[in-house]
Amino acid sequence: MATPAVVEARDLVKIYGDGQGVRALDGVSFTLRAGEFVAVMGPSGCGKSTLLNLLGALDKPTSGTVIVAGQDLTKLRDADRFRARTVGFVFQLHNLIPTLTALENVEVPMQGQGLGRRARRERAEELLRLVGLGDRLHHLPAQLSGGQRQKVAVARALANNPAILLADEPTGNLDSVASAEIMDLLAKLNTEQGTTILLVTHDPTIARRARRVLHMRDGRIERDEPVGSVYEEDLKLLLRSELGQALLRSEDWHELSQLTGLELVRDGRLTAEGEALRRLLERVRPSPRQ
Repeated sequence: MATPAVVEARDLVKIYGDGQGVRALDGVSFTLRAGEFVAVMGPSGCGKSTLLNLLGALDKPTSGTVIVAGQDLTKLRDADRFRARTVGFVFQLHNLIPTLTALENVEVPMQGQGLGRRARRERAEELLRLVGLGDRLHHLPAQLSGGQRQKVAVARALANNPAILLADEPTGNLDSVASAEIMDLLAKLNTEQGTTILLVTHDPTIARRARRVLHMRDGRIERDEPVGSVYEEDLKLLLRSELGQALLRSEDWHELSQLTGLELVRDGRLTAEGEALRRLLERVRPSPRQ
């Protein structure tokens, strides 16, 4: 039995302005199923954040349809209610309330959702422990590091058991160590809790932590591909580079030596470096002439 779809987008178009306006999305279609961890990657202005805004009911498409957790967002009557119950948001800026503790910040989305004060407090404590902040429950945002504040934001986004977690550049303001911690947390939530995640990023290193990547350019999805092993992803990046393209075109190992700066051939035979490169290239084309 197929895993149910959490997101179904069909021919999404978003145009800002009148007449010859900016076409931010130009016929975007894809499906995201329960339990997936998908990254949307592309350069600034390619439509990533616009797509996220449509999925989170923060904006409406000019045309096309988007269904999230069975609800057609073009026909929503109460977008606020939908967002509170169905979608969790994590933004580049954590947007925590500075005068509230970590515990109180996580409780905020649960207010007005039918939970009593004790139930809200227990749920908030549970989530903060889940993200590794069980010893920071009563700390104000100013008393937390940037990575810790973003972890509180993740816990807050999970408060109402959303069908999907939408993360817009969640590591954009963090250093490399804190970024790795946030991505480790998201990966753990996906694999251990089954959280469905759609993450927007311009960073290929961050995108590789997902299990599937939608590559966007000029408002369209150029490629939709699964994430392979670290080795395979490194190879993909190499092959898209100028050096990688030159390697694929060349059959002359002496020429390759000049391109790579390595001694690939000595006395008419491949060196250890040349043999390693030959094995690498075998993954994407027939063995080159020696």
